[in-house]
Amino acid sequence: MAPDKVSILIIYTGGTIGMIKDPANGSLKLFDFKKIMGQIPEIKGLGFRIDAISFDPPIDSSDIDTSTWTKLAEIIEENYKEFDGFVILHGTDTMAYSASALSFMLEELAKPVIFTGAQLPIGALRTDGKENLITSIVIAGAKEYGKPVVPEVCIYFESKLSRGNRTTKVNAEHFNAFQSANCPYLAKAGVHLVYNREYVRYPGKFRQLVVHKDFNNHIAILKLFPGITPGYLDAVLEYKDLRGVVLETYGAGNAPTGSWFLDRIKKAVDKGIIILDVTQCSRGSVEMGRYETSLHLLNVGVISGYDITTEAATTKLMVLLAQNLGVDEVKMLLNKSLKGEITLP
Repeated sequence: MAPDKVSILIIYTGGTIGMIKDPANGSLKLFDFKKIMGQIPEIKGLGFRIDAISFDPPIDSSDIDTSTWTKLAEIIEENYKEFDGFVILHGTDTMAYSASALSFMLEELAKPVIFTGAQLPIGALRTDGKENLITSIVIAGAKEYGKPVVPEVCIYFESKLSRGNRTTKVNAEHFNAFQSANCPYLAKAGVHLVYNREYVRYPGKFRQLVVHKDFNNHIAILKLFPGITPGYLDAVLEYKDLRGVVLETYGAGNAPTGSWFLDRIKKAVDKGIIILDVTQCSRGSVEMGRYETSLHLLNVGVISGYDITTEAATTKLMVLLAQNLGVDEVKMLLNKSLKGEITLP
């Protein structure tokens, strides 16, 4: 192999892209990654040096947890100097969570980490997996003036490259399964691959990769709905080890104004529980104080999540809470764009 040949490491975790139909019952089951590579001989035509690491056994995306994210980060850390880019094959259901988590775990990242997968197994006649995998490899290996074109954690799916921590799965039926509602796509693939370089985050000075491997998952996602009861709030907010809450509010960050609700939120904040206000809307941003129905949250110490996704809010909170920071420092960092995850007003 030529020493200047682009090198890509594929990390196969599991997911639909690596499934086959069980002839006994017709259900989909995971199979060995080596068989995937055999299904796509076109990869050899890219001229890249490609190696692969496969989880053994593969993991369905519904079973992904923080230990999986740590394992992925460690694989990238151990192979960081040897490879120009990384492609992670992952189930679609929790891909946005994993991509968000890795974006916060991999501090000073200067190489592409591209998540992809498929809605149909790689061996299916109409699979979307081949194009997703081939283009992800091309993006992971793309360079300009000797530097990576997209040195970020991203998701590539159905012709679109999104920042990983800006992406949400929105469709379980169609190939176009993901959207990046509040951040422009970083690239689009058609006859040509067109990069939106003005939206890509590029590192400043070269610094050594720092990997955050710990999580504090004593958090909750609390989604408001008409008819929510005090007992439901108590069940969530009085969880013994609770450290943080992603509060999914209405519209621009609005919530009930009754004392039964506000008193419970204030009590939690006073106990040191961090409450992050995230809108349930797929597009737009929390604007605390714009309406009276969000001003009361601001006044008791709830902090704005701006236009962050629930996936990014959840993983960012878990990573920050594990770093032995004070409550005020965590709140300050939640209101900063660390990895392009929020648009500040």
